[in-house]
Amino acid sequence: MTDPVTIWTLDWVPEGPRGFVRDLRLRWACEEAGIPYRIATVPFDGRETNHLDRQPFGQVPMLEDGEIRLFESGACLLHLARKSEALLPRDPAGEAECVQWLMAALNTIEMVTMPWVVLQWSEQDIPAISDWMDRRLAQMEAVLATREWLVAGRFTVADLVMADVLRLDMLRGRGDRPASEAYVDRILARPAFRKAHAEQIAQFETADAARKESNDG
Repeated sequence: MTDPVTIWTLDWVPEGPRGFVRDLRLRWACEEAGIPYRIATVPFDGRETNHLDRQPFGQVPMLEDGEIRLFESGACLLHLARKSEALLPRDPAGEAECVQWLMAALNTIEMVTMPWVVLQWSEQDIPAISDWMDRRLAQMEAVLATREWLVAGRFTVADLVMADVLRLDMLRGRGDRPASEAYVDRILARPAFRKAHAEQIAQFETADAARKESNDG
């Protein structure tokens, strides 16, 4: 039997980020591909410095697969995708197109959506960033209006990442993008996403009880 990969995440987070911590992407990929995995954690308290030997920026997720050690969700996902055709086409053209769209999700869409989201959290608005993001989302809407999936007529790891980037409520509530909405809804309905999402939420809810007991003690 194949040894499970290890996905590293935080042992606890506040309610706001639950369901969005990026170890979810790795859990989801493993569920889609039938790759066995286990969860390991680093403490939330002191997270910026307590695992710099594993992740030089103090972030999660991290992945272990035998002797392989990886950080950055995109790199981890590419490694997992190469283990299963369920996530990555095996023909060279399909694989190249899939990697292209995975990179677009991280480097073209998320690169502008996350600064905008952070500004919204701080109740700031920089018009140049808002306009930049709206253009990117409109361009993505034009793409999704012409196809059901990003690559090869089927779900791939590129869809996993793109949907995860686009599913934030703040983004979904901004503008009118019916093709993008249908795309995100279609992908979030997948059983693998629902299972991975529920398990992440359950992990952090279980940790609530442990933290409360520790504080009460």
